[in-house]
Amino acid sequence: MTAVRALGALAACALLPGCIAAIPAGAVALMGREHVMGGDRSSTPAPVSPPAPATLPEPATLAAPPASSAKPAAVPPAMQYLYGSGEAAALSVQSYQALWSYLQARVADRAAGRDLWSVVLSSGATLAEPRFMPCGKKKMAVVLDIDETALLNLGFEADDAHRAGPYDAGRWDRWEKTGGTAVSAVPGASEALSAARRAGIAVVYNSNRSAANAADTAAALDHAGLGPAVHGDTLWLRGDDDSGSAKDARRRAISEKYCVVALVGDQLGDFSDLFNAPGLATPVRRNAATETMIAPLWGLGWFILPNPVYGSALQGGFGDVFPMDKGWTDPAEER
Repeated sequence: MTAVRALGALAACALLPGCIAAIPAGAVALMGREHVMGGDRSSTPAPVSPPAPATLPEPATLAAPPASSAKPAAVPPAMQYLYGSGEAAALSVQSYQALWSYLQARVADRAAGRDLWSVVLSSGATLAEPRFMPCGKKKMAVVLDIDETALLNLGFEADDAHRAGPYDAGRWDRWEKTGGTAVSAVPGASEALSAARRAGIAVVYNSNRSAANAADTAAALDHAGLGPAVHGDTLWLRGDDDSGSAKDARRRAISEKYCVVALVGDQLGDFSDLFNAPGLATPVRRNAATETMIAPLWGLGWFILPNPVYGSALQGGFGDVFPMDKGWTDPAEER
């Protein structure tokens, strides 16, 4: 408990409306170069107003290999990790154990009469200047993404592993409608969310699955032991508003009814659409998540799950991913 309170003190400034954190000027200069793709299986993040244009040269990148029509000979390594490994399962359990510990602390805060703050960025906030709103007496809630955050799409991914070629939106739509019994809960999710409900905390899902398939998605969550989810109250989907695959408007709509004390996702867009701003360079996006006043929220209100299979994390060329000043050449190859 002492460690939790120490970390809570570190995060306190990030949870006050007057706190301001600055992205270093050198990092701001990198913004505006590379479109960030990804998000839920069903969508690409909607555009957000772009930052200032880049002033530094484009890092070197390698061209992607041409797409092959041949069927994969083995399970892709990223799928082996996420869906098959004990390591990924342990990480997921670890995340949900941490979530439950955090939620218990918020329940204790409210019981003691302490004010609670939302962890949803306020309208007008930026990653450089994060601002949050007090909750008042609203019921507490945890807001989660669905796919690969709470629900593993095992049937779809197994089928996908046997195929070659790009993502097929039609196949995903058919999966949403018919694949509800070929799913399972992310390890640790069902237990943590059931405990949250018993403690009086609402479990709300905010997903880019289609609103047209809301009943099928609710049934899939029930099948995996993650329900109930009621469309328009504890289940929010793409198509519920006019913001497309962007999630901030839905998060704020949820915040009008609930005190959102925790967000859970597998993509940075599950926490703020600002992470998916067009032109946000890979190194800057990484630094925005770890080098500003956003950083103390990880594990203290924001909880992220591993997903190496798809989404906004899978982008960046060699010059983006590997720092230029950390290069190394095998001495044996210099002769």
